[in-house]
Amino acid sequence: MAYIRPISDLNNDFAEISRIVHDVKEPVYLTKNGYGDMVVMSIEQFEALQNDRRIDAALLEAEQQALSGAQMQDFGEVTSLLRKKLMERVGSNSA
Repeated sequence: MAYIRPISDLNNDFAEISRIVHDVKEPVYLTKNGYGDMVVMSIEQFEALQNDRRIDAALLEAEQQALSGAQMQDFGEVTSLLRKKLMERVGSNSA
C-alpha cells in the first residue's frame, strides 16, 4: 500500500510519518501542490535498497562477463585457493 501525504505533514504530523517508515516499513511519498516531490524512508530501508542495487550491479557484471566469453574458473579450485589464503592469514595473525 502506498502512503501518500502532503509535504506539510512533515511539520504537522512528523510522528505519524516516522511511525509509518519504521513500524510499517514502507516509504512515504510526499506531495507538493498535488504533485510528487520526495520520498521519506527509514535508514534501514535505504541501506537495504542500496545493498540490492549493489547486488544487482554485481550480477549484471558477472552475466556480461559470462556472455563475453571471459575465462571461467572452477568453483572447487577457487574455493580451495580461498581456503588456503584464509588459513595463511589466520596462521600469520595468531603468531
